[in-house]
Amino acid sequence: MKKYVVLAGNIGAGKSTLVRKLADRLGFRPYYEPVTENPYLKDFYSDMRRWAFHSQTFFLTHRVRTHHLLAEDPFSVVQDRSMYEDAEVFARNLYEQQSMTKRDWETYQELYHTLITMLPPPDLIVYLRASVTTLKKRIALRGRNFEASISDTYLQGLNRLYDRWTNDFTLAPILIVPTDRLDFVEQNKDFEAIVKTIEQRLLDKQGILFPVGM
Repeated sequence: MKKYVVLAGNIGAGKSTLVRKLADRLGFRPYYEPVTENPYLKDFYSDMRRWAFHSQTFFLTHRVRTHHLLAEDPFSVVQDRSMYEDAEVFARNLYEQQSMTKRDWETYQELYHTLITMLPPPDLIVYLRASVTTLKKRIALRGRNFEASISDTYLQGLNRLYDRWTNDFTLAPILIVPTDRLDFVEQNKDFEAIVKTIEQRLLDKQGILFPVGM
């Protein structure tokens, strides 16, 4: 039976790496975060409050299109980031930082909630939870120049919203993986423990849930 798994997590959490490893191990088809040229980005960075709604709506449109394609794919799939995170973490962060007006935020939310009722949810969301210290180390290791200026405050704010979202989300079961303690890149036993738990959750939606404080 086809399965649809989403990997969620902050910048530098290791989503793309785990997507690749899970796809190889489980025989799933990997879907990586699409690199799409957003025509609003230049305007957004020059005037965030004016262009935040336009930019986030563009991203949401592409996320919804990808979600639809994954739902229609006859193979089991594992996805790098979802439309839920775009709305509940990144767009909400813009609103809370007053980079998106209340009117635009309410319109965006209405659009988002309408769209998610039209699409089937994933079978499982795997949230790669990581501290800011861990995120900064991983961001430095991958050496992307445009990520070098990301502040601790920004990452902490996203972590807070990720924790809120995963605590309140009810459309799909969520498995929390404490990646400060579990090294699925260097430690094969940690990776196998994650694989085993994912398989259990996909079979009966229970399995062993790693404690958040682990």
